Amino acid sequence: MTLLTLGLNHKTAPVDIRERLSFGPDVIVGALRTLTDQTPAEEAVIVSTCNRTELYCAADTRDVAEPLRDWLGRFHGIEPHLFAPHLYTHCDRDAVRHLLRVASGLDSMVLGEPQILGQVKASFQTACGSGTAGRMLGRLFQHTFAVAKQVRTDTAIGSSPVSVAFAAVSLARQIFSDLSKQTALLIGAGETIELAARHLHQHGIGRIIVANRTVERAHRVAAQFDGYAIALTELINHLPEADIVVSSTASPLPVLGKGAVERALKIRRRRPMFLVDIAVPRDIEPEVGQLSDIYLYTVDDLQGVVDEGMRSRHQAAEQAMEIVELHTDEFMAWVRSLDAVSLIQDYRARAECVRDEMLMRAARQLSAGKPPREVIEHLAHQLTNKLLHQPSVRLRRAGREGQTDLLEAANELFQLRPEADAGR
Repeated sequence: MTLLTLGLNHKTAPVDIRERLSFGPDVIVGALRTLTDQTPAEEAVIVSTCNRTELYCAADTRDVAEPLRDWLGRFHGIEPHLFAPHLYTHCDRDAVRHLLRVASGLDSMVLGEPQILGQVKASFQTACGSGTAGRMLGRLFQHTFAVAKQVRTDTAIGSSPVSVAFAAVSLARQIFSDLSKQTALLIGAGETIELAARHLHQHGIGRIIVANRTVERAHRVAAQFDGYAIALTELINHLPEADIVVSSTASPLPVLGKGAVERALKIRRRRPMFLVDIAVPRDIEPEVGQLSDIYLYTVDDLQGVVDEGMRSRHQAAEQAMEIVELHTDEFMAWVRSLDAVSLIQDYRARAECVRDEMLMRAARQLSAGKPPREVIEHLAHQLTNKLLHQPSVRLRRAGREGQTDLLEAANELFQLRPEADAGR
């Protein structure tokens, strides 16, 4: 059976193409069923995220890439020539390696990001529920999840900060060892603030407050992480509650001055505050950094942390690829073993057929009154001849024709010469 991956991602296709070829949760089940009905694919899993759309298939033919491409175009109502240049295909070993890399975060826009593993698991569960993930893909995806877990456990692929928001949260965790007792005040409601909120929430922050000029936008961010929203005009009133402040607005002037922070510190009775100013131009007056019990970092301070994190992740990625290659070989060995299993089953079935035939003859001879010992000896003789006849004929022909490779394979299979050589 052939394994094939056909897809596109952030490296090969622009966002407008990725959007047109994505599968929403409302169509994915129907897509899986039509995929296996209308193409040679007998098993299928569709992985569709904002950065990639990939079809993982198992088929009895190798000529499956073109039917998959045509189906993809038909399903989305797009002519194949419009997206074909952006597609990649991986077959068998390359398909296995690609899936292991994807699930381990080695093919992501942000190297080592962990969200993709959850997305791949959800895609597989959907395929299982749709009845399109069979023995081959079932084994492949379960193998993939185990490998991705090993990559996370045995390497530092996801531990180093590679975004400013991640770096900010990493520093906060160094200053406050237990984030569950801390309150974070996030100023702004853009992508960076949302990412910072996500990281803080994942690390168990006690409370999140989101401040923004437009309260509705602040509420949209806060609601995702069990926080609450305030207007920017309320910022000063809530500042004393904040152990951690992360600010990223588009304001041309600072939104937080030295005086406001001094008043907050007095109310806090000098309990330390950790402030991160990600904005350009700056949101927090530089003089705030001169205050005691204040840890102020700017985007330039964090960039060094991010650069070091990227170097660390690239080193970890090299270790991760060694794990991926090892387990790709392991899975392909299992795939090759399937051929042997089928051959063994056929050989055993033939042998059992011969056995049943000989037993029936022996039973008739016993019923006719022949001595049991004579019947048993005849049975053993006939059974041996029947089982060895075809292999013996083929080996004699191989000897006549000089087919030494077949003779050596037979010797390896039946383990004949080692014993003979040992007695010399």
